[in-house]
Amino acid sequence: MSNEASVARPASTILLLRDRADGFDVFMMVRHYQIEFASGALVFPGGSVDAGDRDIIDKPELYACGAQGEGPSLDFQIAAIRETFEESGILLARPRGSDQLVAASRASEIEAAHRTALCEGKISFAEILATNQLVLALDLLVPYAHWITPEKLPKRFDTWFFLAEAPPEQLGMHDGKESTDSIWLSPREALEGGESGRFTLPFPTTRNLIRLGKQPSVGDALAFSRGQTVMTVMPIMGRDGDKRTLRIPAEAGYDGEVFEFNGN
Repeated sequence: MSNEASVARPASTILLLRDRADGFDVFMMVRHYQIEFASGALVFPGGSVDAGDRDIIDKPELYACGAQGEGPSLDFQIAAIRETFEESGILLARPRGSDQLVAASRASEIEAAHRTALCEGKISFAEILATNQLVLALDLLVPYAHWITPEKLPKRFDTWFFLAEAPPEQLGMHDGKESTDSIWLSPREALEGGESGRFTLPFPTTRNLIRLGKQPSVGDALAFSRGQTVMTVMPIMGRDGDKRTLRIPAEAGYDGEVFEFNGN
């Protein structure tokens, strides 16, 4: 068996946030138990960067630029919005020439007309945007975290996490295929569900929920993240007696360096 690490596939995910009276909620979904990766886990919407995302880069009329400089490249940002639309129906886009996000009623019409076909590969995201005169709101994405799956695991991802305030009145709904449930809940509620066994939380999801939960509101979370330099985290797998562990850089901001790993 080869000892070479498998290649980490580029991927993106968005933590969609909305305020509530006692803090804020984040949109999460339960992955189908038959899905190969993170089956049955509570996760944020997201997935792999694909060729169609890279094609959109050559069509600047379809997006308003987001993070520039040393952060995630445009294909990661485009994939984040496409995957979120595929997995939740929430669309971070504006009508061409407008500074307002697409109305919830219009987003619902576009979702009903195109979401299934997009997921089945019968239409491209670029075609949906062009046909409906839409511009991706990449400028709403705030880079939040960058995690790469440990080298010893067979299925690996190089994932950028973004924060974004959810469009007003776009509620979001799982697709019933890759995910079987969806829920808006506070970071604290998600973590409590993980501790009680109600939810299965992957390690990166847990650590990012803990960090996110320190902020009192959506505005505070976005402002804090805009002021931070994102450090790449690739956990190193190890052992402490009979316990498996993951080691991450202490300076990455996750309240520790060595954590017990239960396989998620």
